[in-house]
Amino acid sequence: MREFIEKMRKEGFVVDVTGLCSPEDMKAAQQAAATDKILFFHNMGGSRAVMNVTADRRALALALGLGEKEMVQKLSDAAFDGKIVNDGKFAMKKPDLTRIPVMHFFPRDAGRYFTAGIVFSKWDGVENASIHRMLVLDDHRVAARLVEGRHTHVMLKKALACGERLPIAVVVGVHPAVTFASCTRVPAGKELAYAAELLGGTIRVKECSNGVLVPADAEIVLEGFIGPDVTDEGPFVDITGTYDPVRRQPVIEFTGMHTKPDFIYHSILPGGDEHKILMGCPYEPKIYRAVAGVTEVKNVVLTKGGCGYLHAVIQIKKSTQGDGKNAIMAAFAAHTSLKHVVVVDEDIEPTDPDEVEYAIATRVSGDRDVMVVTGVRGSSLDPCQKEDGTNVKIGVDATMVLGHEDEFRRATW
Repeated sequence: MREFIEKMRKEGFVVDVTGLCSPEDMKAAQQAAATDKILFFHNMGGSRAVMNVTADRRALALALGLGEKEMVQKLSDAAFDGKIVNDGKFAMKKPDLTRIPVMHFFPRDAGRYFTAGIVFSKWDGVENASIHRMLVLDDHRVAARLVEGRHTHVMLKKALACGERLPIAVVVGVHPAVTFASCTRVPAGKELAYAAELLGGTIRVKECSNGVLVPADAEIVLEGFIGPDVTDEGPFVDITGTYDPVRRQPVIEFTGMHTKPDFIYHSILPGGDEHKILMGCPYEPKIYRAVAGVTEVKNVVLTKGGCGYLHAVIQIKKSTQGDGKNAIMAAFAAHTSLKHVVVVDEDIEPTDPDEVEYAIATRVSGDRDVMVVTGVRGSSLDPCQKEDGTNVKIGVDATMVLGHEDEFRRATW
């Protein structure tokens, strides 16, 4: 992470905050919301901290070593075959969460939350990595939001069914490629291999005393277990900028802690640009692959205005008149949380909201080009979700009618 921050500093994308800041006063959250540059806090309650590490597509592309326009296509070809090199074991000390500047973001939040902590969990020889928000309970325990049916939750159920606790380790402050890999749906147990692939082929790891492997260069490592204990978690602001409700969630008890002497704490603003990038961009290659199965796809973008999660713009090259609608159906199948999809031609830039709106304004006939699908599964994060968990999805084919392109094409010099 340090190398990437310095790389971004040379690009003019780092803002240094030298004055004293408190993790409790919410000013850091307000500053992060006002910029997409990296905020480097040099005195966050006596420690160093960063926010907005990858808060726009350019930053993510730089972190992954890819061109911004080719990023999705390149990521869709991932093989998940990077090499994992074991560098030995971490020396752990007694955990003390009071040493870490965990932040309070919004007035109604239940407390201070880890938001960039990657939870590495291991069960039956398979290791998973994913980001979970974690509410600080005391100096060695947190409450973690584990979405039902996701891999960490499934592994926990298996461990508890055997009368055991799930071994885990939480890392904070890693290269953005590792963070991106942990946010991506990959084949079971392939997060570290994918991170290695994104980093150029290799990642070095160390083993915690509970057997869990984590990146060796992490700024902060917390090892421990998830057992049967649950507690209230929430309210908390999620991707839509609205408050998630209070739920009974598992408690993580930390048994060991390792930090770099001058560690840098990474925090993600809930509902902010970095949150949206890390929620949406990992799904774009999956949608790309699905749409490629039905038509020639050029790019996929999950938009900032759609919370980085609920809205997709898909750029295609049509060969038959039905390609736009086929692309819509493939996208909905690939990412079930999608709510609205717009399909555009090659001459429309999918990252530009004005361009997409232009395509809708000039190339859409509502009776012909709009699909409405009712009674389907949507996202639990969508405030419009019905009580039975279903939602309404809309697809818009904003492409030119084949054979009539000259009637739609814009004049150029």
